[in-house]
Amino acid sequence: MSIVLAFANQKGGTGKTTTAVNVAAYAANANKSVLLVDLDPQGNATSGLGVGKHALKASVYDVLTNTATAVQAVCRTKVQGLDLLPSNMSLVGAELELVNEMARENRLKEGLVAARQTYDYIFVDCPPSLGLLTVNAFAAADGIIVPMQCEYYALEGLSQLINSINLVKRHINPSLSIFGVVLTMYDPRLNLTQQVETEVKSYFGEKVFNSVIPRNIRLSEAPSHGLPICLYDGRSKGAESYMALTREIIRRGDGR
Repeated sequence: MSIVLAFANQKGGTGKTTTAVNVAAYAANANKSVLLVDLDPQGNATSGLGVGKHALKASVYDVLTNTATAVQAVCRTKVQGLDLLPSNMSLVGAELELVNEMARENRLKEGLVAARQTYDYIFVDCPPSLGLLTVNAFAAADGIIVPMQCEYYALEGLSQLINSINLVKRHINPSLSIFGVVLTMYDPRLNLTQQVETEVKSYFGEKVFNSVIPRNIRLSEAPSHGLPICLYDGRSKGAESYMALTREIIRRGDGR
């Protein structure tokens, strides 16, 4: 039975998709069988793994609307052991189409039942919002990984995210919890970075991963080539950071 982890933060620009893509790639490199679910209509995780968004025969939209199974919609990627459940702009309509459906918040969970028997890890890249798509991710997940950028507004909206998690935990998924918090865009030379780190650690304690993700130009370049950082520049600081983070995640996950 796989572990399902959702990468979530309703703030944009936190490195959420970059983190989901690269953790998934490094987990596959660590001989785990991995499925990455792109639950964002922008489809950045899909294009970031070199899969064309406009020529998909099936996508996560079809899984949510029960017109295809996850197995039918899965794509192979350039990373051995990493499969992708892709997304494109058709997902925009899913929230509207599902609004009057029964148990609409459980569509992803139901769609991943068979996949949970196949993969060691299922990672879900959530959209930067707390709407129905993110609620579907929370309903399906065992835990949530929160990427937080080391910037002035990092903690803004955090209470809203925590409230949403608690609501889903209370009404839909009692076992849901925060699996970990990862600091992104980390620059140890800045006082602001140290302040944010101190505040985040005082709030989340041991949930904060030891590995931090620095600002790194190679991480920014890799998605435009349709490659995770391990294939684009495996010797970069960004690559080393994501490898270390993934080891931490697997250590926690295997120890559950």
